[in-house]
Amino acid sequence: MERSTTTKIQKSNLVKKASRVKEPSQVKATIGWKEQIDLPEFGLTGIPAKIDTGARTSVLHCSHIRLIQRDNKRFVEFVPLDASFQDAWGKQQKWTLPFHSERTIKNSFGQEENRYVVKTVVRMFGQEYPIELSLRDRSDMEFPMLLGRSFIREKFLVDVSRSNLNRSNIKKTS
Repeated sequence: MERSTTTKIQKSNLVKKASRVKEPSQVKATIGWKEQIDLPEFGLTGIPAKIDTGARTSVLHCSHIRLIQRDNKRFVEFVPLDASFQDAWGKQQKWTLPFHSERTIKNSFGQEENRYVVKTVVRMFGQEYPIELSLRDRSDMEFPMLLGRSFIREKFLVDVSRSNLNRSNIKKTS
C-alpha cells in the first residue's frame, strides 16, 4: 500500500514538472546588454537601447513633452529622439498619443521625478511587443532608450556578454 502511494506522489510530481516546461513557442529569446530596436508606430528603426534590469519602466528620449486635452480626453504630445532620428522625409515629427499614466520614477541619480507614460509597440526579432514608455529628455545620456524589466520579463533572457543580437538575427533571417 505504501509503495502505491509513493508511486502516485512521484507521478504527481512529474506532471507538475511537465506543466512548467515551456512549449517551443514560449521559449525566451536572448538579448544582449544593448540592442537596436524599432518603433514601428513612429516609423523609427535602429534605435540604440540599453537593457536595464535595474529599471522597472522603459524610457524613450523625447523633447517638447506636454500633456494636452482634446474632446475631454488627455493626450501626450512629444518629439521622439533627436535630429539624428528623422522620419522618411528628413524631419523630426511631433507625435500625439493617448495619455496612459503619470508615474513617479527614480532617475539614475536616485531623484524622484514625474513622467508621462504612453503605450506603443516595439519590434524585435521580427515580432511586435506592446510596451509602456515613460518620456524624458535623455540628451545627456549615451542611449536614447532604456528597456526596463517590466518589458523584458517573460519575453527575453539577458546575456550581458553579448550585444545587438536582435540585429544579427534579422540579418541572418533576411
